[in-house]
Amino acid sequence: MLLPDAFPSSLTWLFLAALVLNLLVKRLLGWRHARHVQAHRDRVPEAFAGHIGLFSHQRAANYTVARLRLGWLNTCADAVVLLILTLGGGLAALDSWIAAWQWPPLAHQLALLGLALLVMAPIDLVFNWWRHFRLEARFGFNRMTQRLFVADTIKGTLLSILLGAPLSAAVLALMASGPYWWLYAWLLWSAFSLFIMLVFPAWIAPLFNRFSPLNDDALGARIHALAQRCGFALNGLYVMDGSRRSAHGNAYFTGMGKMRRIVFFDTLLAKLNHDEIEAVLAHELGHFRHGHIRQRLLLAQFLSLVTLGILAWLAAQPGFYTAFNAVPANASSQPAMALLLFFLVSPVFTFFLTPVRSWLSRRHEYQADAYAAAQSQPAFLVAALLKLYNDNAATLTPDPVHSAFYDTHPPAALRIAHLNQLEQAA
Repeated sequence: MLLPDAFPSSLTWLFLAALVLNLLVKRLLGWRHARHVQAHRDRVPEAFAGHIGLFSHQRAANYTVARLRLGWLNTCADAVVLLILTLGGGLAALDSWIAAWQWPPLAHQLALLGLALLVMAPIDLVFNWWRHFRLEARFGFNRMTQRLFVADTIKGTLLSILLGAPLSAAVLALMASGPYWWLYAWLLWSAFSLFIMLVFPAWIAPLFNRFSPLNDDALGARIHALAQRCGFALNGLYVMDGSRRSAHGNAYFTGMGKMRRIVFFDTLLAKLNHDEIEAVLAHELGHFRHGHIRQRLLLAQFLSLVTLGILAWLAAQPGFYTAFNAVPANASSQPAMALLLFFLVSPVFTFFLTPVRSWLSRRHEYQADAYAAAQSQPAFLVAALLKLYNDNAATLTPDPVHSAFYDTHPPAALRIAHLNQLEQAA
């Protein structure tokens, strides 16, 4: 069904209004967060006074504000590039330039996708570099060398081309196959996502980091016992050289089925004792036992189906291209133009779903904490969190509105209070 002639201008103004509102909300929330953090930087909250010193608290406040400032600059730069590529006619200009070469349709479309990504890449590269070598280095977190940064960038780019080009070619071919292409594309995307999950631990992750088996027998025995109690099939315990890039610590599960493994950052093992590590892993296993990972995967697949359905409808509307000053140079490049336009523009609208996603994630975190409290001891998880808050310079005094909108984990004070309640109820 084609929409009336008023659709292009209406969509243009709707996009501009959403973009302006997007920027205003981000700016307001960032301003509130920075103001709140700075207002509380000179006094450690009472609940943390015996565990985190004033210097660390002030360092966390400074780190939070610095990240907000850099994030705002990145947001503004992205908005400028978005406007240039869309309403400014950038995509249409790239398409016309490629059309002059008279390449076959699929090659033309892949070239358009690649060239558009190439135009956007310098912005991400500059801010990524600044984040590592200025912001993170200023606060003592960065351990990445310039050489490693370049190597990671090259390997990431080559991997994206190796995996992304065939997937893009297949999707573009499907888009020309008929009205129900989006269903086939969804099946393809689902299969591709499953493939990545299967090959990531053994083939992709080792391209960027070194993994070695955990050589702490006592810790390994405790983790295997915990996994067995929780009904979690575990294939291995590995240590990753996270300290090559950052001082931040972490641990994660990876793989599927009987191939699941636990990976520790070496920085995490250096910071936490065995009781604390077990409590942290019990929290992660709580996500598994409550089905959070499965729920998120199913939700992601459902949203990808809806997204592709909307894309299919918009791609058939001539006004969709007119609204963003991106009319294809010829019919053969229309699928690639539709893909680019949709994935450039849609984040402006989906941004307003952020608080819903954040709320759901925080709910899952509370449930996982409760599970960890039952499998370990709440005090051990509290001790681990206090160390991680301190070492990672996480603010203890976030603005409540900013936190409700963005934070995927409960604020430190609320999370610790929840665990203390579980401790008292035990």
